[in-house]
Amino acid sequence: MTDRTTYVSFAGVRSRGWTDTMVRELLGTPDVQGRDPRRWSLAPLRLYLLARVETVERTPEFAETSALAPARSSAAAAYAERRRAAVLAAIRAEPIEVPRLPGPELERRAVRHRQFLAARSPGASPGASAEPPAGALVRWQVTYLRHAVSRYEVLLDGLYGETGRGEAGRLLRRRLYEAIGAAYPALAAECRRRIAVERRGER
Repeated sequence: MTDRTTYVSFAGVRSRGWTDTMVRELLGTPDVQGRDPRRWSLAPLRLYLLARVETVERTPEFAETSALAPARSSAAAAYAERRRAAVLAAIRAEPIEVPRLPGPELERRAVRHRQFLAARSPGASPGASAEPPAGALVRWQVTYLRHAVSRYEVLLDGLYGETGRGEAGRLLRRRLYEAIGAAYPALAAECRRRIAVERRGER
């Protein structure tokens, strides 16, 4: 018997052969939804009870809808491509506003943000060094500012395909780092480094 406290994500449901339309029509509202407290992303969290998913998969309605899925999938693929193009265009056109802070205030917030992240890490030890390692403060400031502009990740909503979402996510991150570098020239080199690292990862 399936554990009734086991959940499957939206992507997990789709990997079982469900289409977006089937999820909407047969499952309806997710059993858990909101933001994932373990991530900084504003992208919505949607979880479905696995037991409920499996129960629906045994119904005649699921079998009938699955039989119609190939015809629907062609239309869905066309819609997904239109959606991907629209999201990419929106990301390219969206003005990115980076918080402008005095140097000392940005450093203070970056250190505090770093300490918060370190405290959440497994095996974290209490306390923090009074003096950050060489070059660390620049990295911490970029990380803090990247978090400060994470609200723009809502532009990715509606992209669930791995390829389309990955492409849009990379474009968005590049634009965010470019905006941070433009707002804070002293951080531009670190922003360019992060963009270059991501580009190497694409190859």
